[in-house]
Amino acid sequence: MDLKDKIYIAGHRGLVGSAIVRQLESRGFTNLLMRTHKELDLTNQAQVQALFRQEKPDYVILAAAKVGGIHANNTYPADFIYQNMMIEANVINSAYGSKVKRLLFLGSTCIYPKAVEQPMREDALLTDVLESTNEPYALAKIAGIKLCESYNRQYETDFRSVMPTNLYGEGDNFHLENSHVIPAVMRKIHLAKCIEQDDWRAIKKDIEKNPIQGLSQNSNKEQILNSLSQHGVVSTSDAQDLMSSVAVNIWGTGNAMREFLYVDDMAEAALFVLETDKSVYLSNTKPTLSHINIGTGVDVTIRKMAETMKKVVGFKGKLVYDATKPDGAPRKLIDASCLSSMGWSYNVNLEYGLQKAYSHYVNNK
Repeated sequence: MDLKDKIYIAGHRGLVGSAIVRQLESRGFTNLLMRTHKELDLTNQAQVQALFRQEKPDYVILAAAKVGGIHANNTYPADFIYQNMMIEANVINSAYGSKVKRLLFLGSTCIYPKAVEQPMREDALLTDVLESTNEPYALAKIAGIKLCESYNRQYETDFRSVMPTNLYGEGDNFHLENSHVIPAVMRKIHLAKCIEQDDWRAIKKDIEKNPIQGLSQNSNKEQILNSLSQHGVVSTSDAQDLMSSVAVNIWGTGNAMREFLYVDDMAEAALFVLETDKSVYLSNTKPTLSHINIGTGVDVTIRKMAETMKKVVGFKGKLVYDATKPDGAPRKLIDASCLSSMGWSYNVNLEYGLQKAYSHYVNNK
């Protein structure tokens, strides 16, 4: 890509899109096309077509999606499948219509079957049933891959897909109920440390930045402690030592293994795939199996991640693992050998990534 090329980033405010914008800007790209949801409804075909007619981007990065945790997927399955499929169809078809040079579609490793062999290879796609809790979202992401492949086969476009593993970092969602495991654990441990240190100013600042239902700036200590206890941050007031009286409850045994990738590494990998010469991309993929996994190829237990988080945050209390809650799949690890063979590898290890993520969290409230 040339520095003067116009690049449209759909979903530039999200975890993935904002990281890609940071990566592009750090490399000197200035002709970036971005629209907020208020400015452009990506589920509206006419609006999307109008944008492409007017702006004529050279490259498109499709990072926009309706996302959420297990509870949200179970509660609003129609919203997840409809909105994501409309976003993908509108952007991909408009990209074809305006003859963009190249498009990159960002998916998710939830596309792989529930009982998939570990580590998960790209060719595991559509080999078995999906995890039921997020099946609508996964099907929408699979549809995005197949849209790209179908346009490539029929119209000789250059539309590519990547599937990142579990991401974390700047721009994450820290809602205590709807966030993913790292931001949820990070915030709980941070709040527990604030209770340890009797830092109620920091606690109220945290609640102001990331509201908790039922709490406000005017909530008293008792109300805050009662609410946090419902989210797994438990303070026992009758303990002699305040530092040992605060505990953070972690869902499950802590033995489940997961892979985590710092989001800026993901952004670098995504642009690596986007900029890879077409002949190299085609030689590492197939017309009907064209997506590429992005990950570290390294997994850790949830317990190890949480203990590392405790160290990074500086929490002195206890982490309590609730074995009455399900662990989910015993292991989730992608096979990143394809991308590795193409010449890319990750830079940020877990501890350093957690340090960067926590520093951004506490310094950007």
